[in-house]
Amino acid sequence: MSASHLFSDADRERIEQAVRDAEARTSGEIVPVIVGTSGAYPSALWKAAMIGVIPGLLIHEWLVLGPSDWGMSVWAVQIMPLTMILGALLFAGAARMIPAFQRWLIPGSRLIESVHARAQQAFLDNEVFQTRERTGILILVSLFEHRVEVMGDTGINDKVDPDDWADVVADIIAGIKNGDATGGLVAAIDRCGQLLENAGVERRDDDSDELSNAPRIH
Repeated sequence: MSASHLFSDADRERIEQAVRDAEARTSGEIVPVIVGTSGAYPSALWKAAMIGVIPGLLIHEWLVLGPSDWGMSVWAVQIMPLTMILGALLFAGAARMIPAFQRWLIPGSRLIESVHARAQQAFLDNEVFQTRERTGILILVSLFEHRVEVMGDTGINDKVDPDDWADVVADIIAGIKNGDATGGLVAAIDRCGQLLENAGVERRDDDSDELSNAPRIH
């Protein structure tokens, strides 16, 4: 599952400009990362397959008892494994093709763990820590899991309480729910800049753009 096709060149430019504008007011370096999914969930497909066995058995019973109540014929016995396998394959395929169904089969704690681990990895991969005063901020949007995580470096965490990022997260979620993911990200990045400015993460006279402003979309 890739997020690349969801953002046009114009969308990417809007997000990049929002980062540029926010960083003009603060020494914070904002790194937006959008991923299609934060993890693989093979157990969800197995769960779907096991659920699919049940309607497979029901179909078999209907074939056996529905048309006639004279009992089970030899051919009906032989097709039992086939109907079970068919049901399992159909439900596993549905879980693969329908994100909401697959997500329903995954424990919420597992989704949270996957997104947090992906945020930590993205923090390292994008070298968010590579700023002079450790003022990098990662904004990770994980589309499949329907989760957003904001992760600040030590220079940010000393001045901004983690709970203060709640409104930044809410802006992104509201934008996605309204069908405007780019608008939600732009609003969140602007709010992020305001939050840093109010927290005293001031822009220095010799401040430079230490990290790329472009969104990382995977």
